[in-house]
Parts: sequence; C-alpha cells; structure tokens
Amino acid sequence: MAQFQEMMRQQLESSMHAELEKLLDTTTTGAEKEVSRKNFEGFKNLFHRFLQVKGPSVEWIKIQRPPEDSIQPYDKIAARGLPDNVADSLNKLVVVKLNGGLGTSMGCKGPKSLISVRNENTFLDLTVQQIEHLNKTYNTDVPLVLMNSFNTDEDTKKILQKYTHHRVKIHTFNQSRYPRINKESLLPVSTNLSMSGQNSEGWYPPGHGDIYASFYNSGLLDQLVAQGKEYIFVSNIDNLGATVDLHILHHLVSQPNGKRCEFVMEVTDKTRADVKGGTLIQYEGKLRLLEIAQVPKAHVDEFKSVSKFKIFNTNNLWISLAAIKRLQEQKAMDLEIIVNPKTLDGGQNVVQLETAVGAAIKCFDNALGINVPRSRFLPVKTTSDLLLVMSNLYSLDAGSLTMSPKREFPTTPHVKLGSSFTKVQEYLTRFESIPDMLELDHLTVSGDVTFGKNVSLKGTVIIIANHGDRIDIPAGSMLENKIVSGNLRILDH
Repeated sequence: MAQFQEMMRQQLESSMHAELEKLLDTTTTGAEKEVSRKNFEGFKNLFHRFLQVKGPSVEWIKIQRPPEDSIQPYDKIAARGLPDNVADSLNKLVVVKLNGGLGTSMGCKGPKSLISVRNENTFLDLTVQQIEHLNKTYNTDVPLVLMNSFNTDEDTKKILQKYTHHRVKIHTFNQSRYPRINKESLLPVSTNLSMSGQNSEGWYPPGHGDIYASFYNSGLLDQLVAQGKEYIFVSNIDNLGATVDLHILHHLVSQPNGKRCEFVMEVTDKTRADVKGGTLIQYEGKLRLLEIAQVPKAHVDEFKSVSKFKIFNTNNLWISLAAIKRLQEQKAMDLEIIVNPKTLDGGQNVVQLETAVGAAIKCFDNALGINVPRSRFLPVKTTSDLLLVMSNLYSLDAGSLTMSPKREFPTTPHVKLGSSFTKVQEYLTRFESIPDMLELDHLTVSGDVTFGKNVSLKGTVIIIANHGDRIDIPAGSMLENKIVSGNLRILDH
C-alpha cells in the first residue's frame, strides 16, 4: 500500500513538473520566463511537501505551554528605558508592510492600502507619515519596503510618485505568483502564463509566508544588509496599531551577541473577538505558532478557549535580516502548508497552497514573544473597524492613531454593522457625520439605517430596521442604552 501511494505521489509530481514546463513555454519574454521559473521552484517545493503531508502537522498531545521567559510582558521590556543614541538603533531598522491585499471585502477595487481611513489619508499615507516623523525627529534613515502582489503592484507604484519629496526611501518587491490547482486532478488550471481572460483566475499570491523567499530573491535583502540594516519590522498595512516601537527595537539591538534574538512576535491578550487568531505554543523544544487550520477538529473548541490559550499573534514581527539570509541559503525555512480551498467564478473547485510569515518563528534562534498592549493591534478588515478608527475614539498625530484620553476605559466598543454597510461607498453615504462614540460599549446596526449629523451613541445601542422599513437617526440625537426598531423616517417640511 505504502509503495503504491509513493508511486502515485511521484506520478503526480512529475505530471505537475511537466505542466509547469508547458506553462513556461507559453511566454515569449526571457525576463518573464526567468521570474516565473524562480516562482515555480518555490511552488514545486511547496507542492512536494503538500503531497508528503499526512494528517495534522501537530500532535495535540505534544503541545506544551511556552516557558515563562519565552513570552515577556511589554512593560518589562519598556522598563529598561531608551538609550541616548536612539538614532543608532533606528538606522539598523527597515519597516516592511505586507501590501498584497485588495480592498474587495470592503467593496473597493485596487490595493487595500489606498482606501481612505482618516481625514482623507489612506493606510499608505499614514505609514509614510509615521516613518517620515521618525526620520525627521531622530535625523535617521529608516526605509519603507512594500511587499506587493501581482494584484497590487501596478497601482501602488503609480501612487508612490506622490511621496518623492517625503523623507522616506520607499522600495518595493513582489511576492511570488503561484498556479491554482484543480482540486480533482491536482494540476494547474491555467493554460498559459498570461493574467488575462480566463487565466486571470488561475494565479494567486501564496500568503505572507512567501516574504522570506521573495525578499531574498529580489536582491533587496542583500542591498539593505550592505547598508548596515539589521532588523525588519513586518506588519500588515491594514493594522493601524503597528507603529515602530523604540523599546522593542532597543531590546533587539542591545542584546549580547552570543544570545541575539533573531525573531520577535508581538502577541496580545485574547478577547472573545480573537478566538480564531494563531497562538504561541512550545513544541518539541521550540517556540511555535499554532494556527486554527492546524488544530484537529476534536480540539478546536479548546483552541478557541480564552483560558487555555490566552494570547494571539498580532502579525507584528521583528526579524533579523542576517538570519533570513542564512535560512534561505541553507534552505532551512520550513513553514507549515495552509491548504486554502476556493471555488472559481465558473464553479471550478481549486486549491491554493499558502504559508504564514509567523510560522517561521520555529526556524530562528532565541525567538521571543512580547505581550504588547492591545493598542498595537488595530486592524481594519471591515467597515465596522473603519467606523471605530474614523470616530472620536482616536486622535491622529504624525500618522499614528492613539485612543482618546477622554475615553474612560481602554477597550474599544464592539461594533457590528449589517450588510447595508459592507461596501465603503455605501457606508459613507449612511453617515452625515461620524457619531460621537466616546462612551459607547456596543453597537449593532441592521437594515436600512442612516445617521444624521452630530449623533451621540452611549452604552449599548441596537438599531434594527426590518425588511422594507427604514430608520433615519435624526441629527443631534443622543442614544444611550437604546433599542430602536421598526420604521423611523425624518421628513423634510
């Protein structure tokens, strides 16, 4: 039986290699062929490992809690204070933003980083402002690197021209382009390398775990090392809490050489809203990221428990450039494969093989988790998140959002906006101005609801317009611990 399975695996692999060669032959440009060949090398390795995998990648019984000192409280790191020469540390840093995503989930076309989030500023504007502020304040040269995907590269590069006079050097590189594979035959669905027509659905960017190979292959990693850069700070561009933290940077740069920490993952305490987030475990003597996709079905509820797994990964990571280079050259980057099933527009079932950037934590020496304040995790995935960051809960200073001192408690309100608010354009038409939310705990809005100017929301507010009804919240209203339902129209006299 085992022999037969091995034979089938080898057959699938050689069929895949033959199909990839056919795809390479469909291009006439040498440059495109070279880039695709490099991409396909990475894909072949992933596909080979995908065929080898048997069962879950972790044995539940072997999972242990991380040792006490492997996850440090942020306060302990910050208590060391900052040196006089903050600039020296900053000059060893590169900020990398993961910029491969589109704004489709919020009804926008093009890169998500170009959506306006605050005072007409996009995610990218805020990032540039933050780094420029650092460079001006400390007279440093912290560059910004964007990891684009084939979906976002062209539009992002067009917009970058507007920053030519800002005090930030901006570099970009592209993550790989991998072929989607037919779920049944396990062969590519594309017939050629082009991205147009039916073929456009045949390709995908393989998750942010691809950063290590793409960054290395682009030549940019070597270029930055040659400039004396030592660490990268990586985060999602839609996490508005992911600003450069000088205390964490100082902790990294000032360690003794013999026990240099090569990888820091910022984690934060789980709330009920974060039960699906990856967590840190000790596994076979190494600190390791455990994602929900790796958890055997029988243990999913245990994984989601806030009492057993108390923290989750914010995807704010600090990583040694020299260590990435070493691991890439030794081919020692072993990331768990995430199998992502999708259905294409025509109904065809396909599989995407992806990896996550944080999964590499087990490959680095002296890796560390730092339990940071919740304020460092402020992702904008939906218009509900957008409402929070546009409101008076936050004030904006040099590209950074901070919770208003007028807010009595440090937690953010829980906001759930219904399907009428999903798309940014429609969401914006439903608010004449963003309500005062300083004293809000919970907001649920469902159905055809609009808000007039200067509305104030406090405590728990639930507004439900039934199908066919409409609710207009009048200008100047103050709703405190209220449930509004039925039909409420404000008519002009």
